[in-house]
Amino acid sequence: MSALELAGVSFSYGPRRALEQVGFALEPGSFTALLGPNGAGKSTLIALLTRLYDLQQGDISVCGHSLRRAPRKALAQLGVVFQQSTLDLDLSVEQNLRYHAALHGLPSRLASERIEHELERQQLGPRRRDRVRLLNGGHRRRVEIARALLHAPRLLLLDEASAGLDPASRDGLNRHVRQLCREQDVAVLWTTHLLDEVEPDDRLLLLNQGRIIANDSAASLGAGDEGGLAGAFERLTA
Repeated sequence: MSALELAGVSFSYGPRRALEQVGFALEPGSFTALLGPNGAGKSTLIALLTRLYDLQQGDISVCGHSLRRAPRKALAQLGVVFQQSTLDLDLSVEQNLRYHAALHGLPSRLASERIEHELERQQLGPRRRDRVRLLNGGHRRRVEIARALLHAPRLLLLDEASAGLDPASRDGLNRHVRQLCREQDVAVLWTTHLLDEVEPDDRLLLLNQGRIIANDSAASLGAGDEGGLAGAFERLTA
């Protein structure tokens, strides 16, 4: 079963078409990068995946559950890290996690077990009682990933999650998310505009003017272009 499947997804803002017949599928444990220039439709697609917008045409399924017909079951399998932080800066790391667990209806004992697990996995144990505003950008992203994984989703969506981070923190976050794919069999959709966050073996979805114009490995897309992946990106989105 695919972790995520889109079929014939189209969306319009009045007369302006933002997405046109978008379709693709992500397998469990896969890391997929979604790239596109400004105005390509990435923000609209993210809004549909997280149900900030209602579907107009087509369908989106998360682990076999349709967002249109069974939204609660679909969203229960989805963890999200948005570009803009949604943590409460005046709460501690642990308080932020407990609040999220309560929103998902996790029993207290289970919530405690998962919080301990995520704090250890994200190497945040020593910071658990620190207010979030005292953390640097990289540690805040780790808190957001811990929060996104508390309800044990099978799909993790990271929307420009490295925005605002220094190069070392960006690299650390990227490697950490890839490790989650390998060890937890979590499928990841990583949206970015930075080509250096993409590795040759990554599957790459290229979105332009509301359409998926490329769906292949980064190495394959860059192989046929003199400028490599950057050249292919520039050529395909011109």
